Amino acid sequence: MLKIPEHQVAGHKAIDGILGPLIDDSGNFYKPLQNDDRGSKEVAFYESLSSDTRVPDSIRRYFPVFRGTKSVNASDGSGLHPHLVLEDVVSSYSNPCVMDVKIGSRTWYPQASEEYISKCLKKDRELSSITLGFRISGLKLVGSAKEKEKGTLPWQPHRQFLQSLSAEDVKLVLSKFVSCNMPSEDATACPDCAFADKVFGGSGGILEQLLELKKWFEVQTIFHFYSCSVLMVYEKESLLNGESSGRGPVVKLVDFAHVVDAKGSIDHNFLGGLCSLIKFISDILVSPDDGNCISNDEFQFKEIASHASIHVADMLCGPEFKLHPVLLDKMKESISSSKIF
Repeated sequence: MLKIPEHQVAGHKAIDGILGPLIDDSGNFYKPLQNDDRGSKEVAFYESLSSDTRVPDSIRRYFPVFRGTKSVNASDGSGLHPHLVLEDVVSSYSNPCVMDVKIGSRTWYPQASEEYISKCLKKDRELSSITLGFRISGLKLVGSAKEKEKGTLPWQPHRQFLQSLSAEDVKLVLSKFVSCNMPSEDATACPDCAFADKVFGGSGGILEQLLELKKWFEVQTIFHFYSCSVLMVYEKESLLNGESSGRGPVVKLVDFAHVVDAKGSIDHNFLGGLCSLIKFISDILVSPDDGNCISNDEFQFKEIASHASIHVADMLCGPEFKLHPVLLDKMKESISSSKIF
């Protein structure tokens, strides 16, 4: 039986009659093929990747296993629709923390229409893509059963909030992703980065995997990856329980509708963004508590305010603003009930 992926953090979700991905209980991920050439291009990429001997096995493991295509009942109720059948990357985890990071300062591909380029360029300029070389597209932070009972987790911020992140905010979100104390009832608490060494660092950690990918991208001249994401996954519950067994953190590359022939040239767009992400993660490992932190109340308010106005949120969360908790709650309530939403 096909069902909606519980741990999807980015892209179109198969809810409210929308065409989106589905999963089954056998570890398969069904991604609906788009009716234009994007669907056929993604199939062609997976077929090429599976047979291209220039891609070493050590790198091939960073891509979801391709299991062909299949027509299944679409999530939007339109009947049978062709889907990519891929490995469900999170199926071996019981309750994973997941982050989707779109890589590259430029997300549009060379053969795109002027309309598509204009759309992507506008988004890249407004978000962190051009300045940082990557942007966080989605994340889900889970925790212990106790945290779930308290209602503090899971934390899955809205897309509009993620689109408003500054460089400082990006580092804070990456820090929260590997912290034991986030979200916190303590308004002054900063992410403790308690799991940074085990998730980002160490043998088999996310940093080591990203560095292996970087080494390949420094020499590979087969593909150029546009609008492709790095998916980072780990099991927080096992770390909270001190378990050494179980599956460790994993990195996967996903979304290949805009991969093009490299024609013998290095993919500097992807490589630059990957290097930038590596730098952010390395900085967290070296200086997990360097003081780059705003209060939890301010951060949560910025998340709420982003639904209404990014500029208003920046103003209210600036260093010159000192908000009393009661006033903060009233402002949250006011914004939540406004007609802007």
